[in-house]
Amino acid sequence: MTSTGEPTRHPPADPGGEERPEDPGGEEQAQERPAVRLLVDREAVQGRVVELGVELRADYQGVEPILVSVLRGGVVFLADLVRAAAMPCLVDFMAISRFDASEDTGVVRIEKDLELDLSGAHVLVVEDIVDTGLTLTYLLRVLATREPASLRVCALLDKRARRIVDVPLSYVGFEVPDVFLVGYGLDLDERERGRRDLLAVDDLEAVRADPGLLDRPTRPDGAWRPPGA
Repeated sequence: MTSTGEPTRHPPADPGGEERPEDPGGEEQAQERPAVRLLVDREAVQGRVVELGVELRADYQGVEPILVSVLRGGVVFLADLVRAAAMPCLVDFMAISRFDASEDTGVVRIEKDLELDLSGAHVLVVEDIVDTGLTLTYLLRVLATREPASLRVCALLDKRARRIVDVPLSYVGFEVPDVFLVGYGLDLDERERGRRDLLAVDDLEAVRADPGLLDRPTRPDGAWRPPGA
């Protein structure tokens, strides 16, 4: 098993990112755009996690990989992924904090390091979302110095529109547009991680003033659905 060179699994099409015909009433509709939209429903999320689990079980057959997650956003995805993969594996966690320059450099402070020895191990970094790729690239460099046999990334969400560094992702759940996302591990002011749907928040001020809006998301025609739904 090698750490690089394998083809990336192509995720489902960008939910909500397809082109739409021009609407003569578009300006009026833009003014009425909902504060919260349902981007990926819980059935689609769980279905994709199951598919990823099947891929992992096949690719790591005969070995016991170490799944690494960065606290706290990836924990929900990691827990479901471990159950879906139903394979021998170990799990460990890192916690990081950012400097003022982290947004530009990706360099972070490791507040909680891994407890497991990665030397000679097959390591899979499990991420909730990848956007610029800067922090993930830095973490991969840190982990590579520990001499694992292989080092791969499984990301539930790929926000490729924000990418600055072309970091390799071996497994991707969904490619998503550049919007603020809440649910399934992703927080709004450290809350709402337990929501089972993935929601796109277009008006943060409105949602902060009335969190109940998250319970009433609009489902546009472009919301991602599993095939045949």
